Amino acid sequence: MSFQRTHYCGELRADHVDQEAVVCGWVHRRRDHGGVIFIDLRDRTGLVQIVFNPEFVPKEQFTEAERLRNEYVIRVRGTVRRRLAGMENPNLATGAIEIYATALELLNEARTPPFAIDAHTGVDEALRLKYRYLDLRRFEIQETLALRHRVAKLIRDFLDGQGFWEIETPMLTKSTPEGARDFLVPSRVQPGEFYALPQSPQLFKQLLMMGGIDRYFQIVRCFRDEDLRADRQPEFTQLDIEMAFVDRDDIMALIEELVAFVFQETLGEKIELPLRRLSWAEAMARYGSDKPDTRFGLEIQDVSAVVENTGFRVFSQTVRSGGQVKGINVEGAGLKFARREIDELGELAVSYGSKGMLWLIVTDDGSKGGITKFFNPEELSQLVTAMKAKPGDLLIFVADKPQVCADVLGRLRLYLGEKLELIDHDAWDLLWVVDWPLFEYSEAEGRWEAAHHPFTAPLPEDVELLGKDPARVRAQAYDLVLNGTEVGGGSIRIHRREVQERMFAALGMTKEEAESRFGFFLDAFDYGTPPHGGIAWGFDRLIMLLARKDWLRDVIAFPKTASAQDLMTGAPSPAMDGQLRELHVRLTPEAEKRIEPVQVSSSER
Repeated sequence: MSFQRTHYCGELRADHVDQEAVVCGWVHRRRDHGGVIFIDLRDRTGLVQIVFNPEFVPKEQFTEAERLRNEYVIRVRGTVRRRLAGMENPNLATGAIEIYATALELLNEARTPPFAIDAHTGVDEALRLKYRYLDLRRFEIQETLALRHRVAKLIRDFLDGQGFWEIETPMLTKSTPEGARDFLVPSRVQPGEFYALPQSPQLFKQLLMMGGIDRYFQIVRCFRDEDLRADRQPEFTQLDIEMAFVDRDDIMALIEELVAFVFQETLGEKIELPLRRLSWAEAMARYGSDKPDTRFGLEIQDVSAVVENTGFRVFSQTVRSGGQVKGINVEGAGLKFARREIDELGELAVSYGSKGMLWLIVTDDGSKGGITKFFNPEELSQLVTAMKAKPGDLLIFVADKPQVCADVLGRLRLYLGEKLELIDHDAWDLLWVVDWPLFEYSEAEGRWEAAHHPFTAPLPEDVELLGKDPARVRAQAYDLVLNGTEVGGGSIRIHRREVQERMFAALGMTKEEAESRFGFFLDAFDYGTPPHGGIAWGFDRLIMLLARKDWLRDVIAFPKTASAQDLMTGAPSPAMDGQLRELHVRLTPEAEKRIEPVQVSSSER
């Protein structure tokens, strides 16, 4: 018996009553009601109820239906009928109808799955990833993958309409500094030499602008060998865009239109344009983060000038030594928080990197608790006024280096925003962070590093500071932030060779090093390079936020674990000795101890 599918399971409605339909899918649920068998059949579009009644289906096929179990793959032909009055299922799109089967074909049996396909909670994450092909059958994941497909198509359509060309760039390339470790690929034909998998197509997209392409984009796989977290994977997808003969405002305006288009078409949400802009300095000062979540208040206040000359030496000496004293007014928490909860905040502050958290509670009679005893009434009054506090408020402070103050209070702010339920999780909070520092100082390396990447252009008025005062150089860089998460970042690029060479020198790179690593790129500047710039979106991260998921792996078909393992395929796995010899690679004794011998079949030998 063979017959072709005519409908998907979730497509059938009352309009199809009395029509013959052929549907295919997996047995989601089976029920036997007094000799009549009911099957919920599932495919990616939804569920439909199949009725096997011995009056309508041949005996041998009814017997076959009695054998059906969850996840068996079947094909059914039958007549669409309206369900009996009172038997409709309002929770199901197909709940007004059912199919009375007239023919059944069993396409494949299935073992009992290690977890229920419709289970949303209580299933071990490692088990789900090991059997990812089963996990993918869940409607929740399929809906997310459908959203991912939809957003990618919308982006392509929009950019095509704006004159962009989608162009692929190499996957096997040369290692360049992008801010993380590269994945290296040994070359068999060039012994001892290695390709790097791209962390981004940065140099290639700039070369495309040098090549006169003018407008390029790509939805591209990228690779970074870095420690993983909820919104990070070793292989990820980004939307890459580059444009020639533009300035920062041109790029940001185009991206805003694209964002508004995607939100409108996928979620029906209207995004008000233009988006807000915060300078990096303002974002760090007010929110303690370069990706601020502005859906709630609890802004950080700088009280350094107020406490510099007080008798409380922890504050005054910190300020005099170049540090800062900053705080947050947790409104009303002085009445709500028990002492234990305040102590827990202090423990969090230490875990975030501070020496401690200082506090006091504002009352009708002044202040009490914490550091109150270290100030005279006038100093307390000035401090409370500076913090815009009123009776019942809890004031928390950190005294440390500027970066420590920002980081610790920024993280405490987010913690308190969740704890006090101040965040509107239904809101969409989009903004730009601009005027970034071009450099950041690495204590570990003892030198200046590029805050974004070494091809970012400085603001024109700051070019002369290159090599003189790196801390003051600002970048023509911009990050797109959604609900406190960075979803995109870009910049205007350097397009003159002398400026690029000065940038490399400011990073401690000799002329010989720059020529060895970037000679081909520097040479391209000599043949007429247009002003250009671009942006890259974290595509996976954007989908995660649009789908309101907490983990990046929920929006990737085949993700890795936090230790960068693929539990389904067993990757990474040891290479065979013959492969290593071909690649001229030898394992260290430590690596050899970690792996078990690979069993090789005679055919593989």
